[in-house]
Amino acid sequence: MSDATPPVPGVSASTPSVARINNYFAGGKDNFAIDREIAEKVLTLAPEAKDIGTHVQEFRQRVVAHLVKAGVRQFLQVGAWLPVQRNVHQIAQELAPESRAVYVADDPVALNHARALLATNERVGVAEGVILQPDKIVEHPVTRQLIDFSQPVMVLLFGMLQYIPDDFGAYESVAALCDRLAPGSYVAITHAVFDTRPDIAEAVADIYRDALKRPTGGPRTMAEARRFFDGLELIEPGFVYVRQWRPETPVSDAEAVKHWVAAGVGRKP
Repeated sequence: MSDATPPVPGVSASTPSVARINNYFAGGKDNFAIDREIAEKVLTLAPEAKDIGTHVQEFRQRVVAHLVKAGVRQFLQVGAWLPVQRNVHQIAQELAPESRAVYVADDPVALNHARALLATNERVGVAEGVILQPDKIVEHPVTRQLIDFSQPVMVLLFGMLQYIPDDFGAYESVAALCDRLAPGSYVAITHAVFDTRPDIAEAVADIYRDALKRPTGGPRTMAEARRFFDGLELIEPGFVYVRQWRPETPVSDAEAVKHWVAAGVGRKP
């Protein structure tokens, strides 16, 4: 992405974005110099952060494929997202072409790229929204057109809840979205946790607070992040470090904890 000519009117190449920072960690090119600068500050503290982006993408592949094979055909991804090499709808539609997906974001660059990428796929849509307004997500015209909330849906909340302070209503908003889902729906979450890296927890949080010029979530532990699954039934292997969620080859505890993002999937009873 050119730093001199931002692709969306009104988007400043000097203002960082969580979506574009995450895109950089995931090996993407849809980011500006300011996003790379923030990401590199994190990498100075925690060089493993870039590998974490890869592991989250691999988890996305595994979990979407698993739920398609379990019969899910509707997918709702909410949060700081930019197109990557293997997106949710591509994974799902390769296994079940009738699958439908909606991507929800509030970053103008993410919205612009997603709409351009998905313009020719009638089973995929893009809606503007944020997790803190779950009813607006559900009632958005694009969502209503593609998602039947009387049938099971898979919701993906990847790499974004950690940026929302508790007192902004993070837990309540996830619970409210779950309330709108049919029984048999699933919620997949990835969340940074700092149980094994308390030495960097506040420093990483401060980088994002300073960069985004707004309050962000304080570091959460594994137990605190697990609360987002309250009211849901965690499927095996539970809420674990991301590399340990149904890996193709076993990953030891010692290796898994080096990458401090946890992942899990909850089923609505």
